[in-house]
Amino acid sequence: MSKAGQEILQGAQDALDYLRGDKTKGRAHYIIAAEVDVKSIREKTGLTQERFAETYGFSLSTLKKWESGNRRPEGPAKAYLMVINERPNVVKKALEGATAA
Repeated sequence: MSKAGQEILQGAQDALDYLRGDKTKGRAHYIIAAEVDVKSIREKTGLTQERFAETYGFSLSTLKKWESGNRRPEGPAKAYLMVINERPNVVKKALEGATAA
């Protein structure tokens, strides 16, 4: 068997071991699958696009693309928007504290 084939089989075995509880044999990656309605999140805060972008550190251009559906937030931006949706004032307060320091 080729080296590549051996590595593939070892990777599969490590994955099985991980699923069986041996956390030394790999790592898990979690992906946020939920869709994020950026416009709804922004409107919930009562802020204009300009103010929302400024308050939470997004570029206005990116925010507009998200709201129009031309692009979708991914990764950390998506997670950040989900936190803003749940606790907008907490995020705002934390950001204000960070800029004051």
